[in-house]
Amino acid sequence: MRTRIKEFRARYDLTQEELAKIVGVRRETILFIEKGDYNPSLKLAHDVAKALKSTIDELFIFDD
Repeated sequence: MRTRIKEFRARYDLTQEELAKIVGVRRETILFIEKGDYNPSLKLAHDVAKALKSTIDELFIFDD
């Protein structure tokens, strides 16, 4: 799975730390999600999408 979180964070001038605080996780969690090393729960994916004024489908690209 790939993500566009970094791209969307840049749109809103948010650091990983700031996004992490908004969604209630550690900065490392955001880092691992961005790198594709961690698959977030549906709730976390929803919270990240909401914080970035986006949708889960826009942020997460599922490779077949």
